[in-house]
Amino acid sequence: MSEKESGNTGAAESCLFCAIQTDDRKRIVEENDYAYAIRDGFPVTPGHTLFIPKRHVPDYFGLTQEERDSINLLIHSQKKILETEDPTIEGWNIGINNGFVSGQTVFHCHVHLIPRRKGDVENPRGGVRHVIPSKGSY
Repeated sequence: MSEKESGNTGAAESCLFCAIQTDDRKRIVEENDYAYAIRDGFPVTPGHTLFIPKRHVPDYFGLTQEERDSINLLIHSQKKILETEDPTIEGWNIGINNGFVSGQTVFHCHVHLIPRRKGDVENPRGGVRHVIPSKGSY
């Protein structure tokens, strides 16, 4: 198994999300002591936002309680901001990919907040269950 497949990549010195904190701070839309928020560089829908701990940690299960709480505060704050800016938002998906087999590609924990609008997919039933094709319908 390669380093990437095992999830052991993304050392802080070569990490995209660590670099944003020092080299690309203009992307940060909100931050607190333990986390920051950016708009996704490859958004699924307009307003798609990522919440990232400032400390380099590979996945959600390595976060401290302070980091989890800080991310949650930012999620709620950005939800309010986004729904005020765009009244067409009617729902939300919150997701985290933990590990290569779940689809994680940047091995620095990040939480997705994806605004949803009526008609953005033909049939939204099943939501996140569709991460495994054919398993979302019930």
